[in-house]
Amino acid sequence: MTSEDLLRLLESHWTTVITGLDDDDLGQLSRTLREMKEETAAENPPGVARAVRRLRRTLSALPPDHPVSEELGGHRYASGTHELPSLTTIDAVIDVLGTPPPDPGELLRAARLRLLAAPALTEAEHAALPSGPDTPAGLIRLRDPEHGIRYPRFQFEAGTAEPLPVVRRINELLRADRDPWGAADWWLGGNRWLGGVPADLLGIVPDDDLEHAAAELVGAL
Repeated sequence: MTSEDLLRLLESHWTTVITGLDDDDLGQLSRTLREMKEETAAENPPGVARAVRRLRRTLSALPPDHPVSEELGGHRYASGTHELPSLTTIDAVIDVLGTPPPDPGELLRAARLRLLAAPALTEAEHAALPSGPDTPAGLIRLRDPEHGIRYPRFQFEAGTAEPLPVVRRINELLRADRDPWGAADWWLGGNRWLGGVPADLLGIVPDDDLEHAAAELVGAL
């Protein structure tokens, strides 16, 4: 990973970098970016390399499942390439990291809209499918302000409203009856331990591995 790659990674995930670091780390990040800009303007690759190492140390404070942490964990900095980043890119990152963090309510609404965009059944569609009229316990039910209750489609056997047993077991672990949005986020978000999105891995990854990953999360809370 080059210094330019690192900067573009920060630019892509600036909102969660701001919310994932405390004020001291954000201050250090800002100072290091300005140092990098000075060293780049002076065409001093060793100085840029030192700044990159400081950036990486500061960013290590992010949660291990943060996209920046995952990307940095898989790539080493190629400090011997004598490559200088673009001043334009540095300025862009300095600008966005100086932006006030987004409103938590807006982030929550955006997250819920993302989950509601996943394939799902309405209550009427669920009732029309085989095994559909009787809704068993253990399903994620998301309330859409426009379309009412929605059942994420991954929970069911193909072409039916019969819940997958492993989904019901994991939903119980995730307490989907109390926190359906949190359970849906686990199923429909990236999972570092599994190496993919759990809902997409149904029937591909052994059920025991899926359950273990969910149990690990519950144990960490």
